[in-house]
Amino acid sequence: MGKLFGTDGIRGKVNQYPMTPEMALKTGRAVAMTFGGQGKIVIGKDTRISGDMLEHALLAGICSAGGNALLTGILPTPGIAFLSKAEGADAGIVISASHNPYYDNGIKVFKGDGFKLPDEKEAEIESLLLDKNPADQCASVRETGTVQTLKDAVGRYGDFLKNTLPPDFSLKGMKIVLDCSNGATFAVAPKVFRELGADIQALAVSPDGKNINDNCGSQHTENLKTHVVSGGADMGLAFDGDGDRLIAVDEKGNTVSGDKILAICAKHMKKEGCLQNNTVVSTVMSNIGLRIALREMDIRHRITDVGDRYVMQEMLVSGAVLGGEDSGHMIFLQHHSTGDGILSALQLIAALRSASLPLSELAEIMEVFPQLLMNVPVERKPEIENIPRVSEIIRNAEKSLGEKGRVLVRYSGTQPLCRVMVEGPSEEETRRYCEEIAEAVREEIGS
Repeated sequence: MGKLFGTDGIRGKVNQYPMTPEMALKTGRAVAMTFGGQGKIVIGKDTRISGDMLEHALLAGICSAGGNALLTGILPTPGIAFLSKAEGADAGIVISASHNPYYDNGIKVFKGDGFKLPDEKEAEIESLLLDKNPADQCASVRETGTVQTLKDAVGRYGDFLKNTLPPDFSLKGMKIVLDCSNGATFAVAPKVFRELGADIQALAVSPDGKNINDNCGSQHTENLKTHVVSGGADMGLAFDGDGDRLIAVDEKGNTVSGDKILAICAKHMKKEGCLQNNTVVSTVMSNIGLRIALREMDIRHRITDVGDRYVMQEMLVSGAVLGGEDSGHMIFLQHHSTGDGILSALQLIAALRSASLPLSELAEIMEVFPQLLMNVPVERKPEIENIPRVSEIIRNAEKSLGEKGRVLVRYSGTQPLCRVMVEGPSEEETRRYCEEIAEAVREEIGS
């Protein structure tokens, strides 16, 4: 058996290892034992049809180890992180596969303070999961745990979100289209925006267990764009299945990606004096345009590997309070311990209101450089610098692009692929360099 925890918990196709009810039971037991056996664990889920099955299995495992479970029902991932801290729980568990199709699911674990698990805690849970005699783990437990339902989880989380704004903040006069991806935000997002006074149209708010992320949400904004433009809305806001990502659409129907939202919010926060340490953190996949925009605003920029956990680690080290990914996973650390799509949307609107400009004009803060990504199947994964021909072509491309572009060549962590990404000042140059590098990789180590 390989490592179970990926960059965002355990994930896979339902009823196939490791996403089976048997493994969910073991996971519930292992989490309860790791956090003391008789503590409290908050559990929530998105709208996938398999959520009930996995939830009940997790509950059986937790209770078998003497743990007590608190159920939130359907709630975004950041809502479960918030309630874990608010309830003084020992841990929180989210049943979700984020932006994946309905037939996938996953299990993510938070510490009681709402932060994701450090590697050593994941390793401790994993060792219990891979124990060949799991039943012996609870042989001495004589008092099994209980299950309770948390009252008004949606309302409490909604109040938390609204309290991240100034007391007199209002969205009256704003027309906003929401795309809730038929996922975990379908109830709470429309409620929050209506209570703040916005005139909203809510799309993808009829989950049936199988339509989560299905041509809707942050990865499929075509329908949202149509409704924004035809309805004369001020903006559109799209969340993913578990509600921790945001992609926006301006009043003209243009996509406003995570990088642009980071740049807009960084400028606003610097102006307000709350951009701690004058630093923003993003990953290597952020467009070079973000780096240039931050430099022009005299804001420090820290870059990490792909994954929000690495963004968070660097934020804690550098003292930054703003970080994220171009995919729309953004962290406002002064407000929350994890990425939160609805919170990000509210902070974006706060910046828009402060600037008194439409979103299309705010988004001009950053020029998106043409970017091309090619995936090359490979037989082996030697260090790129140890492949002379490939490394020479990369060096030549980088020299030609200079400050107006960049090259990123790395292997996939889960597939036999080499990812070649090039950004440049024009589509033509970007494609030429990307194809040259990809062809060299293919000839040297391609499968």
